[in-house]
Amino acid sequence: MGNPPPRALPSGLATALVFGSSGAVLVLEILALRLVGPYVGVTLQVSSSVIGISLAAIAYGTWLGGRLADRYDPRVLLAPAFLLGAIGTAVTLPLVRFGGEVLRGGAAPAVLLLAALAVFLPAFILSAITPLVVKLQLSDLNRTGSVVGRLSSIGTLGAITATLATGFIFVAAVPSSWIIISLAVLLAVAGGLLGWWLRRTGAVLPGKPRTRAVLASVGLVGAGLGVASPNPCDVETAYHCAQVRTDESEPGGRDLILNSARHSYVDLDDPRNLEFAYIQWIGAVADVLPTGPVAALHLGGGGFTMPGYLRATRPGSDQLVIELDGGLVDLDRSKLGLQTGPDLRVRVGDARVGVAEQATESFDFVVGDAFGHLTVPWHLATEEMATDIARVLRPGGIYVQNVIDYPPDRFIRAELATVAAAFPHVAVISSAEALAGEVGANFVIMASKSPLPEADVSRRVAKVADPAVVLTGEPLAEFIDDARVLTDDYAPVDQLLAG
Repeated sequence: MGNPPPRALPSGLATALVFGSSGAVLVLEILALRLVGPYVGVTLQVSSSVIGISLAAIAYGTWLGGRLADRYDPRVLLAPAFLLGAIGTAVTLPLVRFGGEVLRGGAAPAVLLLAALAVFLPAFILSAITPLVVKLQLSDLNRTGSVVGRLSSIGTLGAITATLATGFIFVAAVPSSWIIISLAVLLAVAGGLLGWWLRRTGAVLPGKPRTRAVLASVGLVGAGLGVASPNPCDVETAYHCAQVRTDESEPGGRDLILNSARHSYVDLDDPRNLEFAYIQWIGAVADVLPTGPVAALHLGGGGFTMPGYLRATRPGSDQLVIELDGGLVDLDRSKLGLQTGPDLRVRVGDARVGVAEQATESFDFVVGDAFGHLTVPWHLATEEMATDIARVLRPGGIYVQNVIDYPPDRFIRAELATVAAAFPHVAVISSAEALAGEVGANFVIMASKSPLPEADVSRRVAKVADPAVVLTGEPLAEFIDDARVLTDDYAPVDQLLAG
């Protein structure tokens, strides 16, 4: 006569185990995107890598859990799975932060490896828990479908709940490192309590006390290394790992670093001091606008360099900045001298939504400088977006958009074609080398519903520290060539940048 099947877990406990373990995997997946961002950026390739590695971990973990459930009593494996999951979670921080310093950059192998360091191990272990629980609940083969369906749906609900809670609450409330450490502690406590309860019910758990002590020590060391590991962030906002560095050559100079990229430069003593070449080019366009105050709309705040320049050079101007990251605005106020008021207002929100809310023909100057790492967010790079910007721009107003691209310059050519579909007058400013396809660089698109002051802008940008040229007319048409217009239905921005 064979051994009786393992006694089923109480329904409530089985539900909690599946709900919690599935939720923990999704917390790790979301946080992995934030952990790797400072080293490899936040691009479609990075997001795809994290999602792909997470799904692979879930697939292999579920497969292994099912195999183990058929060979051993699942009761003896559940508590160790939670404890090992806690250890895997605890060591995530040091693995990513030390590994990130070595793998820094955007190369595909580095991105995939760093994503694996961030999520694979704990997700793999925790994904084995659901099939173990399912096996324990299958005491009646006539109810197999309902048991598997119920626990599968519970796991999905746990993942959904964790996704929403992490995105809307946890990330906004505490740093990612503390979420990781807290999750590791919760998993360890859950494993300990589960092991205690199972021993009371007669289950024989694997491992000697010395082995469990070693595993606990590994988890504690991992958590300790995570806390002590180099943190690339001064402030972790909802969207960025942000740092402010002092310019040693300029007492008032400050660099704003977002997700490892030097994003903005602010001179606290002289807002007219524009360090970056592309900002000087945008400043040159602003300088040729009719004299006096202007109504300006900025899509993306960053370090608020250009709003500060306009406030200094055109007193009385009415400026609105639409910035997605409220935490970044707070950092600008505390460390970069931002002072908002009636003449400089900030709306925290998405630029696409913010532009749609503005009145028709209400701005003289619109500056598009919103980035996700080094990429213009795709929904801000489409013909529909450019058309809405044309709507809010006054007849004599000018729209400028900052774009970064690299040879063979597929994205800037497509974006120029896109802006030209919404504006009758378009030009682009960049270095001669960049326009010749020799180097990667910033490109500043200039567009208007009226003829552009190309000659005045050309004279000004030729005199800056990094001289630039203005491309327009037939040379611009040759540069654009047969590039396809980007639309809400077709805007592969990351792929165009990848060449």
